[in-house]
Amino acid sequence: MLIKSTAPESFRWQKSNTSALGRQRDIFLAATQWVYYLWWDSIFPQNSSAHRHKRARWLIRTLLNLGPTFIKIGQALSTRGDILPLEYVEELAMLQDNVPAFSSAEAIAVIEEDLGKSIYAIYRDFEPVPIAAASLGQVHRARLHTGEEVVVKVQRPGLKELFDLDVQALQKLVRFCYRYFPWAKKYELQNIYQEFVNVLYQEIDYTIEGKNGDRFRENFQDYPKVIVPKLYWQYCSKKVLTIEYVPGIKINDCVSLEAQGVDLKELNLVGVGCYLKQLLVDGFFQADPHPGNMAVSSEGSIIFYDFGMMLEMQALDRDQMIKTFFAVLKKDTNAVIDSLVLMGLIEPIPDMTPVRRLMDFVLQEFTEKPLELPSLKQMGSEIYEIFEEQPFRLPAKMTFIIKALTTLDGIARTLDPKYSPIACAKPFVKSFTSHQSKGSLFRTVALQAKDLVVSRWNQPSKTELLWQRLEERLERGELQLRVKSVESDRTLKRISLALKAIIYACISGFTLLTGAVLLMGMYAGWAWITFTLSGISFMVFIWHMFNLGVKERLDKLTR
Repeated sequence: MLIKSTAPESFRWQKSNTSALGRQRDIFLAATQWVYYLWWDSIFPQNSSAHRHKRARWLIRTLLNLGPTFIKIGQALSTRGDILPLEYVEELAMLQDNVPAFSSAEAIAVIEEDLGKSIYAIYRDFEPVPIAAASLGQVHRARLHTGEEVVVKVQRPGLKELFDLDVQALQKLVRFCYRYFPWAKKYELQNIYQEFVNVLYQEIDYTIEGKNGDRFRENFQDYPKVIVPKLYWQYCSKKVLTIEYVPGIKINDCVSLEAQGVDLKELNLVGVGCYLKQLLVDGFFQADPHPGNMAVSSEGSIIFYDFGMMLEMQALDRDQMIKTFFAVLKKDTNAVIDSLVLMGLIEPIPDMTPVRRLMDFVLQEFTEKPLELPSLKQMGSEIYEIFEEQPFRLPAKMTFIIKALTTLDGIARTLDPKYSPIACAKPFVKSFTSHQSKGSLFRTVALQAKDLVVSRWNQPSKTELLWQRLEERLERGELQLRVKSVESDRTLKRISLALKAIIYACISGFTLLTGAVLLMGMYAGWAWITFTLSGISFMVFIWHMFNLGVKERLDKLTR
């Protein structure tokens, strides 16, 4: 809604005669090629910026060619500058601004068919060139006959049919993972997939989005720093939305915001408080808060544009999140871990020491200052043990919450590199400390907030904390001599993988030579059978080499 789109570009998924088989072929070929690139870069590392730009541009082209479902995945990654190389972030940002538009003739045809009137019977003026294109539709400026300036959001033609094909392909991919990869069941991949599909289908029904927008506006009607454009329902349908025109500056455009005099730190305070209210008070939150869906007014208010992907939390889940949030503020390691176990984010393992140490380290080091990745090297062995045990899970109900929070964290760190989540949350906490509402939700938040104040007031001195941590380390046996040699275990596992790779390489070579001999001896049928076995053995060899490369990179990271 903020950046003018470029001229339409033709992509394979935009063709109306796309077949299910062809769609599945495109998706599986793209996935295979990406895995191959990851394996190649792990075996033959290239750390140049030009090489990373090349890989990122290939990824962009692939996502655009695969269409809206995969564009949305790329959009979710475009703000994660703390986990992706800068080159990938720069290229993925193209998905926010340069998603291909469709022709104005197609847009007008959708509007007239869905609303049952000619375009100029509905609008006095209608700009044929879209001002923005998103993964699911595009936006045109218009003016009503009553004089109001509006924007018209039009869904891409054939979007539901394309989603149907993608769902079939993704379902087969999930089944393949369940059959061959044990982690798929552990991380509830099927449930995550189902939740994702449900949300996508809800998002292409614009009447649901309109109702979500009305509910969101009502939740923030007393918050002048949050702006939600109103809808004109008489000009809305399942594929068309007519919305009040509220221009703004893109929320991650720091240069333009500062030129307008917007205080970026204050903007972070507003944003964090807004989402804490959505999660902990309303239980109704925007699950897709990328920079294309949010803007800032010249007065520093946050404008929300898109309400297609909204999720609602049950009261029990919300209460548990409130307790977890305040446990983090109190730096209560055991309470945080207990809450995460109850919420299904951590699977209890026989020895929780690595998890407890990592959580304590994160709470002590990173809750009140920016994350510094080199500091994680202090936890190298614990991270490796956690990776081996895999105690963390991602239940379907939490997937979009975590996605939204990580995306917002990336935006906040773009606005202020010294951003502190705890510092930004303090105004929200203070607003509930003296709240006297009789409602159970407000009472829960108020009690937790008061408990936080008491815990901070009674916080032990630095000397007491030092003795407390020493006692905890003695109780956990961390000052005793460890019999287990982590380095030896790592080396043995790498040797085992290397031996397996060598065995399959030998099998591949032997069957290849055998097939060549059979082919020369006029035994073509048997020759092709051995060639097939050679190919399968070679793929297994590639898989073991990829795993070996990943383990070596992980070992270097955690030393």
